Amino acid sequence: MRDRFAIFLVLLCLAVPAFAQTAEELVGKNIEAKGGMEKIKALKTVRVTGKLDAGGGFTGTVTQENKRPNLLRETFTLQGMTQVQAYDGSSGWEIRPFGGRKDPELMGEDDLRDLLIDADFDGPLVDYNEKGNKVEYLGHDIVDGDDALRLKVTLKNGDIVYYYLDPDTFLEIRTERQEFIRGSVRENAAELGSYKPIGGVMFPFSVSTGPKDDPSSWQNITFQKVEVNVPLEDSDFAVPASLKQSVGKQETAQK
Repeated sequence: MRDRFAIFLVLLCLAVPAFAQTAEELVGKNIEAKGGMEKIKALKTVRVTGKLDAGGGFTGTVTQENKRPNLLRETFTLQGMTQVQAYDGSSGWEIRPFGGRKDPELMGEDDLRDLLIDADFDGPLVDYNEKGNKVEYLGHDIVDGDDALRLKVTLKNGDIVYYYLDPDTFLEIRTERQEFIRGSVRENAAELGSYKPIGGVMFPFSVSTGPKDDPSSWQNITFQKVEVNVPLEDSDFAVPASLKQSVGKQETAQK
């Protein structure tokens, strides 16, 4: 019995680094499944365009533009009005005509959380160590009745992103975000599918997303076009001139 217990302790000690190594291996397999690091890094800009089912029979057009290293512009057009959210690498701004605000406004730190994740050109898994992110493998889970491999990514700011990978393709089929804001937790989820290669990199063409605890309110997005390495000007992401003075005041207040 004593010998068997000793063997168990040895196996337990060996299991810890193996567990850590599994997380690293899964990240590597995910990157390879998407096309490999070389092809991912070869992308300098991405523009995706699609249709969003806003419910009630309304369909809008969505566009997301990304430019290295962390520039982002997202638009949503419905009934002739266009909502804009953008990040220029240091400040976020938006135009919210559906809320009756047609002039650009700076985004607060809390509202900026989602945008910062989307602005990460390669996503939290690529170069996660250099970004200050921590990745853990949590084992197997179930997504819509199918097996999935679950990764937990703790971002540098403390927020968490869970990745559910298809065990056959190693592409993500679901993600969940936990954002910790002023003592409360905001949770959103997304399910991804219909992957296609564009520029040698796999992109999902079908996304359903919304509050984690209320799937009935999720919105469905079908991407119709994904363009890579298209010309995008930095000015498309830049804070509008009317907000420059406000940016200066905001930066001063944060010091």
